[in-house]
Amino acid sequence: MAADDEQAQRLSELLRENADRLITRWVELAGAGMRGRITTAELTRELGELFTTLMPVVKEGGDNLDRDEYGEIKAFLAEISRTRARQGFTPSETASGVFALKRAVFELTEQNDDPVVFRQLMTFSGLLDALGLWTFESYAAAREAIIAEQSEQLLELTTPVVKLWEGVLAVPLVGTLDSARTQVVMEKLLQTLVETNSEHAIIDITGVLAVDTQVAQHLLKTVVAARLMGAECTISGIRPQIAQTIVALGIEFGDITTKASLADALRHALRREGVDLVRQQTRRLS
Repeated sequence: MAADDEQAQRLSELLRENADRLITRWVELAGAGMRGRITTAELTRELGELFTTLMPVVKEGGDNLDRDEYGEIKAFLAEISRTRARQGFTPSETASGVFALKRAVFELTEQNDDPVVFRQLMTFSGLLDALGLWTFESYAAAREAIIAEQSEQLLELTTPVVKLWEGVLAVPLVGTLDSARTQVVMEKLLQTLVETNSEHAIIDITGVLAVDTQVAQHLLKTVVAARLMGAECTISGIRPQIAQTIVALGIEFGDITTKASLADALRHALRREGVDLVRQQTRRLS
């Protein structure tokens, strides 16, 4: 046990004594793959902090990162991975920052023929491999979280609820309507119905690519939810091709009002609100 501690201490002292030189070379190697997207000063600060965090666990060795001793270094690498993911770096570019330290350390010790240092260096190499893989996995998890967040934001943007008139709302849908998007549509529509105290909602499917049984079920669920809030719904945008598909599939909308266009649906809603539209004819001056 004392011999192992001596080996670890010998490598640790070597790294600490050459810290400035080692970090400088590490920055050069890691920065080569960054293609100028991060400044040398930023990378030096980041890798310097990583080096400081890494040094206490050098003597631990091994590749089992589940031990408590590795908690701080894992947290630090996870934060770097999240930052890199948001900056648009690839997982390889992110993990290579850790692996670059291995090359820098090998260059530092290549003239050292001490067998004790060599054995500990092999152990240290395994530790860096494990930390590099941890960085790669952390990046993947961070990227998945970012994609999920962006997908949610995109759903919010693609399902606007528009106030067309006092008491009349419209939900213009574009693209494909699935369960997740239906849930967003339903939540936004119900919330806006409460906020505006509206009694009529128009669900416009002019931009929906196709209507099948599943899409029809999603629309019916949204209409039922709005009705429970005391609002009547009209489905507009029923194009000839969509109408033929609905008939062929035997889809029934029951007593739900449907209109060919958003303009027709708005006219219908205004009439229900007691608003009469009169077409104004202009006379040509002779």
